[in-house]
Amino acid sequence: MKYSRATNYALHTMVYLTLAPQGKAVGVDQLAKIQDLSPTYLSKILTKLVKAGLIESTPGVNGGYGIIKRAEEISFLDVITAIEGNTSLFSCSLEHDNRKNGECLIENVMLEAETKMREHLSQKYIRDIANQIEHNSK
Repeated sequence: MKYSRATNYALHTMVYLTLAPQGKAVGVDQLAKIQDLSPTYLSKILTKLVKAGLIESTPGVNGGYGIIKRAEEISFLDVITAIEGNTSLFSCSLEHDNRKNGECLIENVMLEAETKMREHLSQKYIRDIANQIEHNSK
């Protein structure tokens, strides 16, 4: 299983924004430079994070992006869902003898694993990573 590059960049961006001084907007050019990305590509990712209500966009010369919610409330799952959506990673597409009462037995196993992964990611917070980075830089 593999998440998209956009999810990778979104998670890193969220950590960086969490480490930024509170109330100070960070420009897209600065965020893109840190991750060696095109500002246009990062803007698409930032738009999804804004739509999900995780960050806000401040227009103008001194504008940029900042965390909207309290950072300790933003989970990895929140960020992943903002980028990847909320669809299941697996769906049973074959008609074969593994079906019992219309259920795909393989899909049941996969969905159970996915549920456990979502539970785990929902308990891991962006702020925890930012705290580790702050602690390691001292």
